[in-house]
Amino acid sequence: LERSDSAVSTTPSDNNEPTIHQPIPTRPRLPSRQSSGPLVVPRDSSAVGPVESHYGPDDVRAMSPRRTSEDIDKMGKEAREELRKHAQALQDSLLTIFNRIEAVREEHDKLDSNNKFLQKYIGDLMSTSKITATSSRSKK
Repeated sequence: LERSDSAVSTTPSDNNEPTIHQPIPTRPRLPSRQSSGPLVVPRDSSAVGPVESHYGPDDVRAMSPRRTSEDIDKMGKEAREELRKHAQALQDSLLTIFNRIEAVREEHDKLDSNNKFLQKYIGDLMSTSKITATSSRSKK
């Protein structure tokens, strides 16, 4: 069989139809590589450990702000003061809520005692009206 790069052959076959030939794919050649060597590095090798970086004066990494211990102490005091103010505000709001709860509780107790008094008063009136109603019926 003859192979061509075209997908359809122009030579007719026995039944006068074109024959379809598939091209043979060729595998690309792998590039040659050199060995990367062993991955294990001896402990006393100079390739182990942190690498000192030296930046030029115009490099942004060399221009980052450095904080002194005084700056750090000042920042710590400011943070503590801000935290203290926040805690004080929370305590004040908690005290306000507590006072409001106590006022509502006192109002509730007052209303509850008035309600019990009214229930007793109405009960006494009902029993008195029953007594008077039964006594007036019997006199008739």
